[in-house]
Amino acid sequence: MSNDADFDLIIHAEKALLPEGIELVTIGVRDGRIAEIARGGQDLGTAASAEVKVIEIADDQVLLPGLVDSHVHVNDPGRAEWEGFASATRAAAAGGVTTIVDMPLNSLPPTVDVAALETKRAVAEPKAFVDVGFWGGAIPGNTADLRPLHEAGVYGFKCFLEDSGVEEFPPLEPAEMTADMAEIASFDGMLIVHAEDHEVMTSAPKNSGPRFADFLATRPREAENVAIARVIDAARETGARAHILHLSSADALDQIAAAKAEGVKLTVETCPHYLVFTAEEIPDGATTHKCCPPIREESNREALWQGLIDGTIDCIVSDHSPSTAELKLLDTGDFGAAWGGISSLQLGLSLVWTEAAKRGIELAEVVRWMSAAPAAVARVEGKGSIAEGNDADFAVFAPDDEWTVRATELWHRNQISAYDTRTVRGRVTQTVLRGAPVDFETPGGRRQVVVGRSYPQIALGYCLLKVKSAVWCHVLKYDDAEALSARVHQRRDSARGEVLPRTRSARTVCGHRLLHGRAT
Repeated sequence: MSNDADFDLIIHAEKALLPEGIELVTIGVRDGRIAEIARGGQDLGTAASAEVKVIEIADDQVLLPGLVDSHVHVNDPGRAEWEGFASATRAAAAGGVTTIVDMPLNSLPPTVDVAALETKRAVAEPKAFVDVGFWGGAIPGNTADLRPLHEAGVYGFKCFLEDSGVEEFPPLEPAEMTADMAEIASFDGMLIVHAEDHEVMTSAPKNSGPRFADFLATRPREAENVAIARVIDAARETGARAHILHLSSADALDQIAAAKAEGVKLTVETCPHYLVFTAEEIPDGATTHKCCPPIREESNREALWQGLIDGTIDCIVSDHSPSTAELKLLDTGDFGAAWGGISSLQLGLSLVWTEAAKRGIELAEVVRWMSAAPAAVARVEGKGSIAEGNDADFAVFAPDDEWTVRATELWHRNQISAYDTRTVRGRVTQTVLRGAPVDFETPGGRRQVVVGRSYPQIALGYCLLKVKSAVWCHVLKYDDAEALSARVHQRRDSARGEVLPRTRSARTVCGHRLLHGRAT
């Protein structure tokens, strides 16, 4: 057994949530990983040296694995006024999230080729307070870029079947989606789909105005149901892994369950806003609550909870999709024209635990839905559970603390929230990333490496960069982030013409699409 003097950190917890349940543990951390777990009051080898740092978890708190949020829109570079890596990852850490996977759109350039991925990594590295991974994008005409993106380390590829809300990320036709799935299946990748059907949407009512009921009618359940059926058919035909993003329509649960039982490689997520709010309670003009697909009726919410309980829905992630207050049109309350997206990266665990506890659901189940399950879906290695060999990522959680959300006190860059003034249960009191408590001053996150892949598009081997006091591990051709970013922009400029300037306002960049809101 290892000598405690070899450990960098020791954690004593009366209550720690392990895969087997809540136990009394002592955990030894070495080089950022969980080296040893002693259960039931047993010691870690010999006596600890005086130099080892020790964290004692209070009896009324629970040591949890760091959460994994695989659906986050950071919008950086290009629209960092909407969020950005510094504020997003601070908010994540404050909410007990130690790993995020960033979506490919709303940043400029979108992550639809390796050059754009390199640019985003270079921007993220000096700002991240938690570990960061990236999704690639599947848009018309970039099928040839999917394999290189996979080899460069993205976790999968996002596509839309309806307008995304930003011109640089157009939707796929169903036939294009199937073709991309066939390509993705050839290297065992995954397509993650915003599933609202364009044909159904074109026949739905059009809306501009403050009534939430009118907005809800513009995004009917049928649009989700039809699109999900298309995804299932394509996954069945190609054998690809497919994932349904932000499930809102509970009507689709039966076909999802049937597809899974049949052996289709299908996973599904839902989000806190669909599990907390109901359409009946949203005031007219409350555009803070606009998201796409929309929040639906109370009966739909309860059916989604049942879908989680019976395993039809795999995980809960935030779909953190912020914007400026200007784009939410808080002054007019026009649901048709306002930007769609709800910011909840910092609040997810407290929100979901509050609602789960009302329904008699154990904390262990909530944490599994928000840590181990999303890590498994995205194949994020070494994350999501307190187990020997995993990264030493932890959230310390006081499950009985009640507190009131104040939007102005959140780390989100734009302090507007659908949850403002809401009372919730459970508070994250400390977050530990790879054995180091997050101090919210020194960025300590790193780019997540997908284990078991080659990286032929980028020089092999790790470069270690010192950024402030944090050590960053990444696979890049250059060790100077600014030089890399300049090179990538130069290459893209010459290949594709003028790039949209980063200083352009969000309203101008999105053009007329903002008049119709946006999808997330």
